[in-house]
Amino acid sequence: MKVRANAIYKYLPVPLDRYDPPYGKPQPGCLLKVVNLPGCPRANTMGHCHVNFANTGEFAGLVHTNSLQKR
Repeated sequence: MKVRANAIYKYLPVPLDRYDPPYGKPQPGCLLKVVNLPGCPRANTMGHCHVNFANTGEFAGLVHTNSLQKR
């Protein structure tokens, strides 16, 4: 699935993200915002993207784009 930067998605982890969870340990069902960080690959590169928690803006980590669903 392709995602857009600055869009908010619901996090439903695929087995890859369950095996190796992201840095911020987001819980299934939480809302995440896709971000493009300076100096890092853009969203959708190799099927991954960087995300922040939608409610606090804190960095949540790098997730597989298939783990993000439209809300």
